[in-house]
Amino acid sequence: MKAMVFAAGLGTRLKPITDTLPKALVPICGQPLLYHVMHKIADAGYDGIVVNVHHFADMIRDWLATHDFGVPVEISDETDLLRETGGAIRHARPLLDGEPFLVHNVDIISDLDLPWFREQAAPDALATLLVSERKTQRYFLFDDYMRLVGWTNLATGEVRSPYPDLKVEDCRRYAFAGIHQISPLIFRLFDEYGCPERFPIVDFYLRACKDYPIYGVAPESLTIVDVGKFETLAEAEKVCSAL
Repeated sequence: MKAMVFAAGLGTRLKPITDTLPKALVPICGQPLLYHVMHKIADAGYDGIVVNVHHFADMIRDWLATHDFGVPVEISDETDLLRETGGAIRHARPLLDGEPFLVHNVDIISDLDLPWFREQAAPDALATLLVSERKTQRYFLFDDYMRLVGWTNLATGEVRSPYPDLKVEDCRRYAFAGIHQISPLIFRLFDEYGCPERFPIVDFYLRACKDYPIYGVAPESLTIVDVGKFETLAEAEKVCSAL
């Protein structure tokens, strides 16, 4: 099974660091974020890694060229257009199609047991999303079987769901952790749904969840840091040093 690492982002919330450095190469515990994620994936038994690039793409290419992770590494080049998360997966189809694959944000540091997470995917799942009870403003909504039914933003009161009568108070509410396992069926659905070249994967999930099962998995214990914000760098250092 292959994995894809999202490393193309502009890292605007990590400015001024990302004015001269891609987010993927921001150091944590003396090594770039990309180093930690790549080693975690390779150590978990994945047999190939796809890395998408856009912002300071050559810096990421050069860094990857000098590091050996023991598995083949391929580049999904988005230098012509930053395609967001859904478009990034679609663009990487030639490198991923044919079997289930993992997607991992480059700015996620966690103690997740990736082989355990891989085993949680139900045979009928279009996607399996790692979620947690982390406090945030935006949450995925699930039914009692942990099947995705919608999304909400607590700050604005916005609710998005293919079910017009959905009651948020009846749903299980979890924060998305930026790690998901996806069926190759998704590539056919991108075509059938007429997805554009650039779109967020969350938009697709919220459309597809009515027709195809998308499940959430919430480990009993999970330490995770989203290093997408400048304020979380110190916390990421602390978590990383304890792994």
